[in-house]
Amino acid sequence: MSDDINAYDASRIQVLEGWQAVRKRPGMFVGSIAERGLRQMVFEVADRAVGEVLAGRATRVDVTLTPDGGVRVGDDGPGVPIEETADSGPGLEDLLTRMRSGAGAGDRRTVPLGLCGVGPFVVNALSSRLTAEVRREGVRWVQEYGRGVAIAPLTEQGPATGSGTTITFWPDSEIFGEAEFSFTELAHRFRELAFLNRDLEVTLTDQRRSSRPQSDRFRSTGGARDFVAFLDCQATASDEPDVIHVEQEDPRMAGTLEVALRWHDSGEGRVHGFANSRPTAGGTHEQGFRDGLAAAVSTYARKRRLLTGADPDLDPERMGAGITAVVSVKLDDPEFHGPTREMLGGRFVRSCVDQAVREHLGRWLEEHPERAATIIGRVVRAAHRT
Repeated sequence: MSDDINAYDASRIQVLEGWQAVRKRPGMFVGSIAERGLRQMVFEVADRAVGEVLAGRATRVDVTLTPDGGVRVGDDGPGVPIEETADSGPGLEDLLTRMRSGAGAGDRRTVPLGLCGVGPFVVNALSSRLTAEVRREGVRWVQEYGRGVAIAPLTEQGPATGSGTTITFWPDSEIFGEAEFSFTELAHRFRELAFLNRDLEVTLTDQRRSSRPQSDRFRSTGGARDFVAFLDCQATASDEPDVIHVEQEDPRMAGTLEVALRWHDSGEGRVHGFANSRPTAGGTHEQGFRDGLAAAVSTYARKRRLLTGADPDLDPERMGAGITAVVSVKLDDPEFHGPTREMLGGRFVRSCVDQAVREHLGRWLEEHPERAATIIGRVVRAAHRT
């Protein structure tokens, strides 16, 4: 092997910046160059629009899959600032051409949809074409891009009707090939967000097939209570008509918690956890839910002599059978284990959720003795069989 082949110095290091780096390793920024990555591109653009609604500056987000393979994401907020200002944040061109520093987990008022927090810049870089329209202070502005580079300067296009921002992008087929957006997967995530954030309204429209246009509107006034009812309607009929629900703020964990649950006659249990509206794969909030559930049921069962003094308390890890639950916490300073933010930590979260579930469920069981006897009897019998 020659010395030339073995040689390695600074001249052999290739430094990529900006849109070039994104296009070289797209999976690092959107997770995949298949359907999952396309879906994440929609979320990167929708992230800002959803934030506008939750901040009270807009009333809705409209997402449309267009017939020519593009995606249009619009809102009716005040419109992205044309130029960067201290009060309003980055201007339009900065938003689309500069890598942001990356988003953290956010506080209780934010809903992070982006994968790495880099936002529309990544979408611009991975799109063969992108058009941005801003309607702000009575003026309509438009700018077009190709693969992350401005094709023309931002131009004024006459008076605006209303206000807001609309970004339309066409994913680059050189990167994503023949992959297509999944209406079902996009609807799943936007539906979740609407259940978890009562102020949010999202419409998702599919215009790709003229013979079968499809449109859904996602908005919920009942929060996690509606979420559980929806999950049960999709799965199996419930023999317990009431969804048990608790929602409260707890300063010990610097945030709010919302828990909804319902027993059903299926042996399979489903506990869906969320931290700051992000789905989780476990963590302190889900542990606290199971602790509180087991404590409330064990106390009630002993009081009704369904458990004897010789019986141990019910095992929290086996309390999920036959139940549908949504456990959502929104924290000012969430603590996650690992960079993917799928496992929630936090010193006080577990005890706060435990106490809220134990107290509220305990009261519900006392107030509904007939239904409680049926439910708890079944739970105890199942525990004795394991």
